[in-house]
Amino acid sequence: MWNYEKRLQYPVKIKRTDAKMAKMIITQFGGPDGELAASMRYLAQRYDMPYREIAGLLTDIGTEELAHMEMICTIVHQLTRDLTPEQIKAEGFEDYYVDHTLGVWPMAASGAPFTSNYFQSKGDPITNLTEDMAAEQKARTTYDNILRLVKDPDICDPIRFLRAREIVHFQRFGEGLRRVQDQLDSRNFYAFNPSFSNPKKCNGR
Repeated sequence: MWNYEKRLQYPVKIKRTDAKMAKMIITQFGGPDGELAASMRYLAQRYDMPYREIAGLLTDIGTEELAHMEMICTIVHQLTRDLTPEQIKAEGFEDYYVDHTLGVWPMAASGAPFTSNYFQSKGDPITNLTEDMAAEQKARTTYDNILRLVKDPDICDPIRFLRAREIVHFQRFGEGLRRVQDQLDSRNFYAFNPSFSNPKKCNGR
C-alpha cells in the first residue's frame, strides 16, 4: 500500500504556454520510453522477481516513475492550459485538440498512442533487469533530446531533475543485476536450465 502525498516530487511552475513543446514532452507520458511504460514495466516485473530485495527495488522505482508521470502530465497541462483557438492553430496543436481538447492523453511525440508493447515482463531476473537498465538509458536520451530543444528555463528545470533520476535508476538497476548474478540459484533461469547451453541437447532433452 502506498501513501500519496498531494504534491509533486519536484515543483513545476511554467508561466508561458507552448503547445509545440507540449507535443514533444508528452512522449515522456505515453511514448515508448516514457514514465507510464516505466512504471508499468517495473511494477509488473516485481511479482515474479525471486529475490526479495530486488523486488523491493522494482517497487520503489516503479512507484517513483508514477510520480515522474505526474510531473510530465503537469508540465503538459501547464504548457497547454488557456490556449486560444488562434494559438492552437498557429502552434500545430489542432490535430491533438480535435481528439482530446486540452486533456492530457498518453501518446508519443509522433502521435502514436500508448501501448503495452512498449515494455516487457519476461519472468527472468537477468532479462528483466537488463531491459530495465536499457529503458533508463533510453529515457535519459529522450530527456537529453528535449533539453536540446527547450529554451524556457521553467521547463528545463523539472526536465533536468527527471533526467538526473533516470541516471540514478540506471545505477540502482545495475547494482541489482550484479546482486542477481552473484547469487545464481534454482530460482534463476540461467542456473536452473544449464542444459540449454549444451549443443548436443535440444528442447531440454
